[in-house]
Amino acid sequence: MPGQRFDIHQHITNKLIAAIESGAGEFQLPWHRSTGNICRPVNVASKKAYCGVNILSLWATADEHAYSSGLWGTYRQWAEAGAQVRKGEKAAFIVFYKEFTVEADDNNDEPETRLFARATPVFAAEQVDGFTTPTIKTPASIMTPIDHAESFIASTGATISHGGERAFYRRSTDSIQLPPREAFNGTATSSPAESYYSTLLHELTHWTSAPTRCNRELGRRFGDEAYAMEELVAELGAAFLCADLGVTDEPRADHAQYLSDWLRIMKADKKAIFAAASKASQAANYLAGKCV
Repeated sequence: MPGQRFDIHQHITNKLIAAIESGAGEFQLPWHRSTGNICRPVNVASKKAYCGVNILSLWATADEHAYSSGLWGTYRQWAEAGAQVRKGEKAAFIVFYKEFTVEADDNNDEPETRLFARATPVFAAEQVDGFTTPTIKTPASIMTPIDHAESFIASTGATISHGGERAFYRRSTDSIQLPPREAFNGTATSSPAESYYSTLLHELTHWTSAPTRCNRELGRRFGDEAYAMEELVAELGAAFLCADLGVTDEPRADHAQYLSDWLRIMKADKKAIFAAASKASQAANYLAGKCV
């Protein structure tokens, strides 16, 4: 409809719903990165990784168009980098929140600070001319992703035990339980070690929900569906951490049971995936902050 305001929340939610539904038969979701660039998308100007739902939006677009560079920027940022976005290229959209103040009135005794969602179009490196993706030289002494993951997890200080056939975080004992390492199998896209660490990073994200850490209480917003949303937060948190560590995030078949819940919630609440991704970023940042 001409003149209708662009709804960035609905746009990104619809894109992610479409991406989830297109891969739902094999439980292959937009955040299960096994091809191309498995790292978080990075801004070409700031060299910083994107956060929250912007990671998912750009991953989904990269999968849709087979972009593998992981580099993104606005039209102006690419121009400042000496590149030119090709004519006819379609942008992906990310969201930034800007603060604004609502002055006091008859309904409010004091001024209020609120957030305004601003949609920003960005383009991948594959959509521009005149830019060469830099080659990163890896020092011979650098740790492998598995060594890095082991060091990362040890630095969190979480209590982790092995045994049994299930992986879970138990709030009453504040501990994580995993099957023995040798119980994890490799797949066509990941090694047994990657399967083990992606599972452990999922449970570590649950571990951050404790009151002394991120104090995550999804029940306030999602009520009876809070459990399913906590599983989505853990899914996303593990995906973000796997990307940071260079570990392939292996889909877990036992999480497919939540798929219909996630889709139903997202279709009913256009901001649900934004909330889940925000909480997942908070958890990943908390864990990263505890690590050396």
